[in-house]
Amino acid sequence: MKAMILAAGRGERMRPLTDYTPKPLLSVADKPLIVHTIKQLVSAGFYEIVINHAYLGKQIEDALGDGEQFGALLQYSPEGDEALETAGGIINALPLLGQHTFLVVNGDIATDFPFAELKNQTVDLAHLVLVDNPDHHPLGDFALDNAGYLSESGAALLTFSGIGLYHPELFADTPPGKSKLGPLLRKAISDYHVTGQKYSGFWMDIGTPERLKELHQHYTQ
Repeated sequence: MKAMILAAGRGERMRPLTDYTPKPLLSVADKPLIVHTIKQLVSAGFYEIVINHAYLGKQIEDALGDGEQFGALLQYSPEGDEALETAGGIINALPLLGQHTFLVVNGDIATDFPFAELKNQTVDLAHLVLVDNPDHHPLGDFALDNAGYLSESGAALLTFSGIGLYHPELFADTPPGKSKLGPLLRKAISDYHVTGQKYSGFWMDIGTPERLKELHQHYTQ
């Protein structure tokens, strides 16, 4: 199974740190944030990894190269100076991702999630990993029923972790260009084509300089 790391975001909330450095290359525990994710994926058996990029994206390619140093095969999906949003970025990368289910991981999260267990997961159109709601996102995103299907309402909404499996068919009716993932997921969820699971281990959304410092403390304590 191939994997994709979403690395095209501008990182507005990280400014001024991201004025001259793309967010995935911000250092934590002496390594760029994206390198931690690459190493986790390789350890879990995901060796073919696609990385999209936009703002200052050439820096990402120069820093990571072809992936040999990590035991991976890295390919890049450039989007120009303006990112295509999540769905648009995935659609732009589909020629590199192929015709089978693939894993997508947000480039600005940190987690100890066991990615290897997703390799045997059955997927209709999508399968999302959910986590408990962090303080900065208290209302959550989706509910998970006893059968493993997602819904937009329920007794306990959870937060989408930025880790998901997708089948290319999810994007079949969406033309290339800028587009968001949310509407596609909500439509598929309403038709019972999206499953999920809850993860209760370590997970962080590294969206601000404060959370970057918190992550550094987590890795070095």
